[in-house]
Amino acid sequence: MFTNSETEQQVAEFLLQIKAIKLQPNNPFTWASGWKSPIYCDNRITLSFPTIRTYIRQQLSSVIQEKFGAVGCIAGVATAGIPQGALVAQELGLPFIYVRAKAKEHGTGSLIEGEISTDKRVVVIEDLISTGKSSLQAVAALRDAGYNVAGLAAIFSYGFDLAEENFKNAKCPFVTLSNYSALLKYAEEKQYISESDIAVLKKWREEPSTWGQ
Repeated sequence: MFTNSETEQQVAEFLLQIKAIKLQPNNPFTWASGWKSPIYCDNRITLSFPTIRTYIRQQLSSVIQEKFGAVGCIAGVATAGIPQGALVAQELGLPFIYVRAKAKEHGTGSLIEGEISTDKRVVVIEDLISTGKSSLQAVAALRDAGYNVAGLAAIFSYGFDLAEENFKNAKCPFVTLSNYSALLKYAEEKQYISESDIAVLKKWREEPSTWGQ
């Protein structure tokens, strides 16, 4: 589920402008999963640009209220979702917690950091959705701890069918500010890259797990 087209295009423009998204069809990246990809997205970079950081904070806050209604807490996904989530929580005047990738191996052994009543509706903040695996692990951890997860909001999604299926199976609605289709539309309209490179990017989107092998 995505936001309006104006927001999609503006976020895509910002991410390309500050090189939070890099497009290299002829020199692909290798993701942690082993997938080869002509695109790499690092939304942590947005934190270094106050105007863009503010826009993203405001848009995430707005879409949360629009799509999920009244919520009582914001939860960030470690690590990149933590600063974005904290900014949104501040904007909305809500408590903030975050979910670790795995429980601490010392001290309290916490998986979820922060103190908030579990009767509050929680929206999870993530920076990026690829397959949705790590995001949904955080959702599951919150639910296991007794939290009522209303849904998840993120800055950008690759729009994989696998992610849609995973979120559907987890019964977790989600919304993103921008997405791969909006990015390609902007890059094509503004001649950010060549037509042949656009074709490569579209081809990758069809079979990302086997592309380049």
